[in-house]
Amino acid sequence: MHLFNKKEKLMYLFGCLALIAAVTLSAPAYTAEKDLSPYGTAKVDMHKYDKKINRVYDVNYTDPQHLNALASFIVNVNKEVEGKSVVVLHGPEIRVFAKENYEKYQGIVDKMAGLAKSGVDFRMCNNAMHAAGFEAKDIVGFVTIIPAGFAELIDLQSKGYQPIIAIVTPVKDSRYLDHPELKPAK
Repeated sequence: MHLFNKKEKLMYLFGCLALIAAVTLSAPAYTAEKDLSPYGTAKVDMHKYDKKINRVYDVNYTDPQHLNALASFIVNVNKEVEGKSVVVLHGPEIRVFAKENYEKYQGIVDKMAGLAKSGVDFRMCNNAMHAAGFEAKDIVGFVTIIPAGFAELIDLQSKGYQPIIAIVTPVKDSRYLDHPELKPAK
């Protein structure tokens, strides 16, 4: 004696598969709703910045490629916050702005020139420039040489510019990282 005929067995099998599918598909929804930490879920506050805020970027990078990240950061901040942007260069990254290195760093320099054209003010520390082995005549035209990087940062902050700070790294002789043949003999 058979409990089910062929058609009933097939219907039973489809019913079981449908039940398995429903349970399987609802599991991720249940897990997503379950709180997996004791701290709850982050709040979202996508508010607008209604005030003009001038800022100064304190730049001192050992790796010139970090300037690419800086460019993205400046663009993103400028989209959200009105105000002036000043970049104070006083680290080994200054070699990127040397005319003799334009070919090597063209992509970065062109990106920085584009920022300058959009209103970002690039200033380079005279002390760091000399310590690196450069003179003002060696530096690209959209950069302004200023007496001292840290003094410039203090001055701008005293005028209400908000500091955005990078890690300070040594600048001594960084020019010669790319051109050791230019280092004067002792």
